[in-house]
Amino acid sequence: MAKKKKTAPKVLRPHAEEAYAEELKILAANDEHARPANWRLSPWAVVTYLMGGKLADGTVIEPKYYGNRRLIEVAVATLVTDRALLLIGIPGTAKTWVAEHLAAAIAGDSTLLVQGTAGMTEEAMRYGWNYARLLSEGPSEAALVPSPILTAMRDGKIARVEELTRVPSDVQDTLITLLSEKLLPVPELGMEVQANRGFNLIATANDRDKGVNDLSSALRRRFNTVVMPLPASLQEEVKIVQTRVAQIGRALELPGEVAPVQEIQRLVTIFRELRSGRTEDGRTKVKSPSSTLSTAEAISVINSGQALAAHFGDGKLHANDLAAGITGAIVKDPVQDKTIWLEYLETVAKERKEWKDLYRACKEMLD
Repeated sequence: MAKKKKTAPKVLRPHAEEAYAEELKILAANDEHARPANWRLSPWAVVTYLMGGKLADGTVIEPKYYGNRRLIEVAVATLVTDRALLLIGIPGTAKTWVAEHLAAAIAGDSTLLVQGTAGMTEEAMRYGWNYARLLSEGPSEAALVPSPILTAMRDGKIARVEELTRVPSDVQDTLITLLSEKLLPVPELGMEVQANRGFNLIATANDRDKGVNDLSSALRRRFNTVVMPLPASLQEEVKIVQTRVAQIGRALELPGEVAPVQEIQRLVTIFRELRSGRTEDGRTKVKSPSSTLSTAEAISVINSGQALAAHFGDGKLHANDLAAGITGAIVKDPVQDKTIWLEYLETVAKERKEWKDLYRACKEMLD
């Protein structure tokens, strides 16, 4: 009896260049604009890939970023030059998402990533060693283990550094020579690695988290900075949440119905009002909690609610499915934030007739 062929498990989160391989292929085929050295697409096509649009052959490119087109044009124009790009903003403003898609569109490879942490050492930015070979053979190029940044320099690709302000200041400054001279010295071997054309670096940073390390003025000068804003309007933020929730739901194969737009609107309205310190109509002032209440957190709350509805409900997203996620996102400080959330429920949510179910569900979570 013949054995059944095993099917490969699906990747939980494919890289951008894999998830959107077909779009990138079509864009490349339709791209008649000039391409910088080692770029897979022209700057025009990269912006079209991120912002979406309709090509001459009728193909519709799905938007990856909803916001100001000019910001993305500035980011892409920066990467055409020899200046590195710094995307800065509060958590949840799509910095990582944009950085990944820029690397995928420009270099066809978004995997050359250094994740910034408080305990990071210089080796993560520069290079390390295969200690078995180092002990047996001594220092050699074969024993050298390149960092993602060093690999990007050799291959003429885009490297990414996430959460740069989480990295200790002395480790941050290892980037100064690399970005200004476009080379990385390897003194142990008496050599240096020079960057090939096409190399550049995209870093992300925020100034809201605890443990932030400010960038030195010398390092800041090596970057062009693009500030990533929160969505400008309620409708824009609802559209972002709706799109990403649908994409993630398909990837996770969540059963049940698509999240109703009215539930997304209520959630986004709550987050926006608590962030801004006033209701959408401007009539009532409210206190803001310590949590950031970003668009990314709104997406997470909806996905969590959908999972509850699918596995422990009737498959439809209701107020009681959202209540736990909303409370968890808002109440980070069990004393201060809980008081602020209760006050919002009593002064704002309770007064909205169409919010009665959500008001009761959230109150039950706090009792």
